[in-house]
Amino acid sequence: MELTESYTLPVPQQRAWEALNDTAILRASIPGCDSIEPDGENAYALSMSASVGPVKARFKGRMLLTDIDAPNTYTIVFEGQGGAAGFGKGNAHVTLEADGETSTKLSYTATAQVGGKLAQIGSRLVDGAARKIAGEFFKRFSAQVTGEGDAGDAGASEAGPPDSGEEPESPDEAAGEDAGKGKKSWTAWISKF
Repeated sequence: MELTESYTLPVPQQRAWEALNDTAILRASIPGCDSIEPDGENAYALSMSASVGPVKARFKGRMLLTDIDAPNTYTIVFEGQGGAAGFGKGNAHVTLEADGETSTKLSYTATAQVGGKLAQIGSRLVDGAARKIAGEFFKRFSAQVTGEGDAGDAGASEAGPPDSGEEPESPDEAAGEDAGKGKKSWTAWISKF
């Protein structure tokens, strides 16, 4: 699986860099993140809950930051185990570029491998879930770095980290149907609880 995305953050480059290295901001921004703790130099232990289609699991893993060129770029190497659900590992190359004085363009290219039950459900669902998690991360991250803290919708601020990692995937959402239809499915799923 490979994902390449770009986002414009409404903060200067140095602030974006500091936030990307702040464990409290990352914990609040990563959907389903239970904990993120320093685990050696430029390394972090991570625990999170996630759902990909019918597979729901709690993952424990490690992130290592390499090729650090502050405040411009770094590479995140990650691996995680989800018990019977399987495993995930890969890397993400993150680049920050000033976009004027008050905003920053964040670009990343991530590659990942999954195994176990995650690999059995199909790349379309895995890719769709990864894109949703990344999109939710950047919505929350942007709210954190600007001090808004509400991430723009009730699901991000009220659901809490463990529940928000529950990423429902319908075939329509995984196929990349329009955002409006995806939101209706998401809302319907939440209302079941």
